[in-house]
Amino acid sequence: MSRIEPTFAALAAQKRTALITFITAGDPAPELTVPLMHSLVAGGVDVLELGVPFSDPMAEGPVIQRASERALKHGVGTGDVLGYVREFRRTNTTTPVVLMGYANPIERMGQEAFVTAARDAGVDGTIVVDYPPEECEEFARLMKENGMDTIFLLAPTSTEERIRQVAKVGGGFSYYVSLKGVTGAGNIDIAEVSRRIEHIRRDVKLPIGVGFGIRDAATACAIASVADGVVIGSRIIQEMENAPQDEAVAVAHAFVATIRQALDERSAAVGRSV
Repeated sequence: MSRIEPTFAALAAQKRTALITFITAGDPAPELTVPLMHSLVAGGVDVLELGVPFSDPMAEGPVIQRASERALKHGVGTGDVLGYVREFRRTNTTTPVVLMGYANPIERMGQEAFVTAARDAGVDGTIVVDYPPEECEEFARLMKENGMDTIFLLAPTSTEERIRQVAKVGGGFSYYVSLKGVTGAGNIDIAEVSRRIEHIRRDVKLPIGVGFGIRDAATACAIASVADGVVIGSRIIQEMENAPQDEAVAVAHAFVATIRQALDERSAAVGRSV
């Protein structure tokens, strides 16, 4: 079992919402990745998504595309990303780390070699955007056998068949894409997200995290009313882009701390009203 399931279980017992954050490994500089990971956890993050830089990140908006480009200019590849996880695990053995990326780097490395290396580094799961669940049961099996989860995206356009397939092979949590589009785009229709999540829960019994378009505490709290976790990525990267590089770690920490505080205040208020 990975660290993801017990993390969500502990948060549910406390009636708290999981805060899940995305950064691109190697951005804004390779030497800042591990300090950023620790800083985000110190700011109240429960699950870390670490993006594997890729030249054609089809699901990403311009903010994360720029982050990938910067990381690639630094020469950061899959091996480096796994190295960051290993370094992180020297002092943090409890926070789940999920690698998010695309199939090409995994296929180039070989699925079995990748799974073994990820396990040995201390990875808990993967989100591979272009691995549809009906086409990667073998990969999901390898991951599960090695104590890791394969996390799949569900979207407003997901079919009944796709939802059932995610229920069959997915692990850790399910990632619901809150809008039609790329990361960081659009405005979220909370009522529609609520309806879709209620529908998905009929088949998918995993916790559900919602991402794409969550940019502030108000939106995070609105999503928390219908989901088990909120995922924030583009806004964190923007905050770092707008700061001097030597302040990036502190800026990221300060931003996620405001989200964590807002989520916890919401949980406390809901608890008092029950």
